[in-house]
Amino acid sequence: MNDWLERVKNKKFIASFSGGKDSMLALYKAKQVAEPLGLIAMLDETEEHSHSHRLTPEFLTAQAQAIGYPIYSRGASWTTYEQHFIELLQEAKKKGAEVLVTGDVDVAYEGTWHADVTNKVGITLSMPLYLKNHRSLVEEFIDLGFIAMVTTVNLSLGMRIEDLGRILTRDFLDELQQRSIDPCGEGGEFHTTVIDGPIFSAPLQVQPLDIITHENYAFLPLKLKA
Repeated sequence: MNDWLERVKNKKFIASFSGGKDSMLALYKAKQVAEPLGLIAMLDETEEHSHSHRLTPEFLTAQAQAIGYPIYSRGASWTTYEQHFIELLQEAKKKGAEVLVTGDVDVAYEGTWHADVTNKVGITLSMPLYLKNHRSLVEEFIDLGFIAMVTTVNLSLGMRIEDLGRILTRDFLDELQQRSIDPCGEGGEFHTTVIDGPIFSAPLQVQPLDIITHENYAFLPLKLKA
């Protein structure tokens, strides 16, 4: 059972934020019943991109400004990731945060990394998407009016270079499932970048840059239009 609502309702929370569909949908759900104090985004050790989604700090800040919340980020290697994440949680707690909201879908509440760090800081963990049907989650995201673009693909898991830049639609979900790909990308098949939605003050105007490949991955960097 997922008691995420009871964990966050009428409380102040900080949201773990990647700029992708899952963290955005979790934020949207939590803000209907609780007060967001801001977003946490983790960057790589160069502080030039976020982990996994490879969004620049400028892009993450533009997303945060469009949805109206401050964003707190820290650069870290995978070795120092937990230390710096805990530091950001501690700072959020000092500002009044009682709950960490995450976009995890299949990760359990107990005995996992997010559970461990929230226990260490002394705040509650709430996961609005936990154990939800993968297809239904993405359909809800689309039906709410969010616009997300595929910006990272794992070429060893059935994704293609041509998938980069595509917008999540029900037709695209059908295609992914026909290709035996999880429509939520929970196996690491792809990541998305959200550029508009019901909590955006205005859509982000973006320009795709040259595709970057690294080992099994391909990335589509996005630049904000002036």
